[in-house]
Amino acid sequence: MTDKTQDPAGGYVATRWVELVVGVLFAVLGALVIWDSHRVGAAWAADGPQSGYFPNIIGWILVAAGAWVAGTTVYGWRKLAGKVFVTYADLRPVLTMLVPTIAYVVLIRLIGIYVASAIYIAGFMLFQGKYKWLPTLCVSVGVPVAIFLLFEVWFLVPLPKGPLEQMLGY
Repeated sequence: MTDKTQDPAGGYVATRWVELVVGVLFAVLGALVIWDSHRVGAAWAADGPQSGYFPNIIGWILVAAGAWVAGTTVYGWRKLAGKVFVTYADLRPVLTMLVPTIAYVVLIRLIGIYVASAIYIAGFMLFQGKYKWLPTLCVSVGVPVAIFLLFEVWFLVPLPKGPLEQMLGY
């Protein structure tokens, strides 16, 4: 952790806000787990634990841990003042990897894993790796074709498909 005086640009994310948000998110996630475990049954039945019994325990642990982190952050709010979690300059390379990966996951639902993978691989090879078009085209088409053959043809394991694969009869 650094002090904000060491960041001349002034652009940073404060540690106390990150800790507070993460604590609250963990508590909310734990509450969701508890709610869902009660939906499927979280008690001890005559024949043993119901399917939500152990997830219910994990949910309570998540709520307690999230509340602890959020509570200690609020308690030490002034002590954390000025502490830098990450500068915007340091966050940029992380986001250049994270944003395309999120887009890839969304594209899998829309156009299937094979076409989305070709776009994802080509994008990273062209923009991050600075490869030329020929190797990019070979790899970005070759990898999804190899994965298609491996899973769909040889192992008979279906992966998410989009309109192109449906048009081709798969």
